[in-house]
Amino acid sequence: MASFDTLWNRKNTNSLKYDCASRYGKPEGLLPLWVADMDFPSPDCVIQALEERCRHGIFGYSEPDERYFQALRQWFSTRHGWEVENSWLIKTPGVVFALCAAIRSLTEPGDAVLIQTPVYYPFFESVQANDRRVVKNSLLYRDGMYTIDFEDFEHQIVQNQIKLFLLCSPHNPVGRVWTKEELTGMGEICLKHGVTVVSDEIHADFVYPGHRHLMFSSLRPEFQQMTITCTAPTKTFNLAGLQLSNIFVPNQTLRHSIRAEMQRTGYSQANLMGLIACRAAYESGGPWLEDLKAYLLGNLNFVRDFLAEKLPQVRLIEPQGTYLIWLDFSGLGLSNDKLNRLIEEKAGLWLDPGTMFGEEGNGFQRINIACPRSILQKALEQLTQIATKEV
Repeated sequence: MASFDTLWNRKNTNSLKYDCASRYGKPEGLLPLWVADMDFPSPDCVIQALEERCRHGIFGYSEPDERYFQALRQWFSTRHGWEVENSWLIKTPGVVFALCAAIRSLTEPGDAVLIQTPVYYPFFESVQANDRRVVKNSLLYRDGMYTIDFEDFEHQIVQNQIKLFLLCSPHNPVGRVWTKEELTGMGEICLKHGVTVVSDEIHADFVYPGHRHLMFSSLRPEFQQMTITCTAPTKTFNLAGLQLSNIFVPNQTLRHSIRAEMQRTGYSQANLMGLIACRAAYESGGPWLEDLKAYLLGNLNFVRDFLAEKLPQVRLIEPQGTYLIWLDFSGLGLSNDKLNRLIEEKAGLWLDPGTMFGEEGNGFQRINIACPRSILQKALEQLTQIATKEV
């Protein structure tokens, strides 16, 4: 069993999380629990596969073989009950790259693209950077729970002539794992109005007990034909720096459009080391992932108990999935600016301010719990010492 309590020094490793504070205008020395990578080494099977490939010593243009696809097919079949075909697969350097390719290939400048806020901030950036218009279907927040406003969802589609909807499932940052009824409800509305769905399911492997992730494309044959499903091993196995995502597009017309757009960007073969790591992870990384999920559940339980006992003014929005938790700081009665200064300048922490995810994030912060529990405890203690003085 992997030891997730071990402290690994990530300083001076070109880590975005640990080595780039000054680039973001942050003071050095903050304890970082922001960007979504983990403070755990990838599983041994991945490291061994990469070491073996390194010893070969030649790193030319590469394409995966049938064994690569079989690893993907087995993973999604056994883990998610989703049967994929090799012809659907497009490999990209990341999910955000795929989002942008879909936006450019399936909409025109000035078109509106629908998102559900508060949401992963590159959704905004991908739409706006490509000269499209963001349209929001704000999630409903009631009694510590987020749900979908279906009436507004359809209204926004009709009013703004929406062609493309970016679905975040499981949802980052609010941690919802959408039910079959919720996914079907959105799918039926999109089908009715001819809306293509780009479904970001990169966090699919992180679901807490009592919940189940459903691949949107798998729910109905009609949904399959209107969906671009974005997956990657990078969140699951901490491989973000290897830049490899697997995008599944069953509809041939949509697939040709995405591939044509990728050709215009000049992108062709995927990162060799990403391919090697992905295959090894999906073939042999399952036991490591189960150990990791158990540890993350322990971290989540620790945060819940800590806040209840020592900082009840901060509310945990109970996550159903992901290792990114959404905290409601409104009980402290601080403005966003004062809250951010308290967290950064006084508590010495680097979190993700809620407003990064849309105006609906006012008073919230996102925190990454994929770290040794001692780091999580240190961060919460630093926060508590300062916050209790402010209220």
